[in-house]
Amino acid sequence: MPLDPQAKALLELMAASGAPPLGAGSVADARQGIAAFAQLGGEPEPVAHIEDRQIPSPDQAIPVRIYTPEGRGPFPVLVYFHGGGWVLCNLDTHDPLCRSLANAAECVVVSVDYRLAPEHKFPAAAEDCYAATQWVMNNAASINGDAHRVAIGGDSAGGNLSAVVALMARDRGAQAPVFQLLIYPATEHYLADYPSSRENADGYFLTRDDMEWFWNHYLNNEAETDNPYASPLRAASLIGLPAALVITAEFDPLRDEGEFYAARLQESGVATRLVRYDGMIHGFLSMAGVLAQGREGIGLAAGGLRSAFGAKPDSGEAD
Repeated sequence: MPLDPQAKALLELMAASGAPPLGAGSVADARQGIAAFAQLGGEPEPVAHIEDRQIPSPDQAIPVRIYTPEGRGPFPVLVYFHGGGWVLCNLDTHDPLCRSLANAAECVVVSVDYRLAPEHKFPAAAEDCYAATQWVMNNAASINGDAHRVAIGGDSAGGNLSAVVALMARDRGAQAPVFQLLIYPATEHYLADYPSSRENADGYFLTRDDMEWFWNHYLNNEAETDNPYASPLRAASLIGLPAALVITAEFDPLRDEGEFYAARLQESGVATRLVRYDGMIHGFLSMAGVLAQGREGIGLAAGGLRSAFGAKPDSGEAD
C-alpha cells in the first residue's frame, strides 16, 4: 500500500521544520522538542474527572494521572504506559490519547509517569509500571474502579512495558491483567534484523537510528538485550499471558517485531488479535488530530477494551 496521504503531508511538514535527529542533541533537547507532540492529538476531549496523584512503590512514589469517564462506577480500568523510547514523553504528551480512551472505552485510565532513562536505566521503568499496576489492582475501589477488570496498555516503549508487565505478573505469581493493549510495541532490541527495520529505517517519523539511540540510553549493557523484561519477544514462553490486541503500522520500523510477538502469543494459546494499519506510520494513534486512521485506531483499541471488560456500551457495567 502507498503511504497514507495525510501521513505523507505530515511527514513533509516535519521534514520542512528542519528539526535535527534525536542523536544530534542532548536528551534535554529531545525532551523539549517532543513537548509539542501532544498538539497532534487534536483538541483534548472533556473528561468527567481528572486527578493527578502520587502512588507508592518499593522505590519511590510514582506520579499518575487518573481519568474517570461519565457514568456510575465501579468502572473497568486501563493502566496506561506512554511511549517515547523509555527516554521521552510524560503525562502531558499522552493526555489527549488517554482522554479519548477513557471516553471511548468507558473506563478509568490511570496514566503512569514512570521513571525515564538515562537517569533511570533498565529495569526502573518496568518496575514502576509493574508496581503501578499492582497498586491499581489492590486499590481499585479508591479510584472507583473494578479490581477484576484491570487491563494494561501502551504505545511503542509503552507497548513494550505492557508486554513486560504481563510477563512479570505471570512470573511473580501476581494477579494478572485481563487484557494487554499493545500499540506498535517495541518487543526486541533494535539489532534484530527484520524487513520492516530495513525498509522503514528512515523517513517515516521513527527511524532505526532513533531506536538505537533509545536502546542505548535505556539498557545498562549489551547482555541485557536478551533479558525478556527488556526484549519480551525473547521470553522462553508466552504461555498463560492475558488476551491481547496488537496494533501495528505498515511504514513503521517496529512493524515486524510487533507482528512476530502477536504470532508468538497466538502460538502460545493466548487469544490475540493483530491489526495492521496500511499506509500508516509509527505513533499514529497519538496523531489523531491530523490523521483519520489515528481516530480509527483509537476506536479499535477502545472496542478491544470494552470486549475484554465485558462492559455494556450503554451502561459501563459488567454483563
